[in-house]
Amino acid sequence: MNHPEKRIVDFINEHHVLTLATTVENNPWCANCFYVYLEDENCFVFTSDDATKHVQDVLINSKVAGSVVLETSTVGKIQGIQFRGIMEIPQNELASKVKKAYLKKFPFAVLMKTSLWVLKPYYIKMTDNRLGFGKKLIWEV
Repeated sequence: MNHPEKRIVDFINEHHVLTLATTVENNPWCANCFYVYLEDENCFVFTSDDATKHVQDVLINSKVAGSVVLETSTVGKIQGIQFRGIMEIPQNELASKVKKAYLKKFPFAVLMKTSLWVLKPYYIKMTDNRLGFGKKLIWEV
């Protein structure tokens, strides 16, 4: 499997909130989700209520986009990723693996009436100004 380079993976693992963007019939929507990232599977794992707008959108169009960013006003420290991927409900062995990983990081989620989702990116662009102003790292399947 083609995995993103270490700098991208390290950045993803240093954070825990992603912005998810969906669209159906030219009506975009975004939501923020707590996530855990599984390196071996190259996927973000998060929970969401089935009644949310973004889940209803994904049931029609599973292609999504999103971002994870470092909040800073220091230009030389700007870092973030933008991605495109497919969002789906995990199946079989992956379902138990993602549940275990998510509950380990966010044990409070055991009380929530939500569904687990995986987002499998197929394109990631990382901006990392620590490597030089406007430096971009691109990964894609």
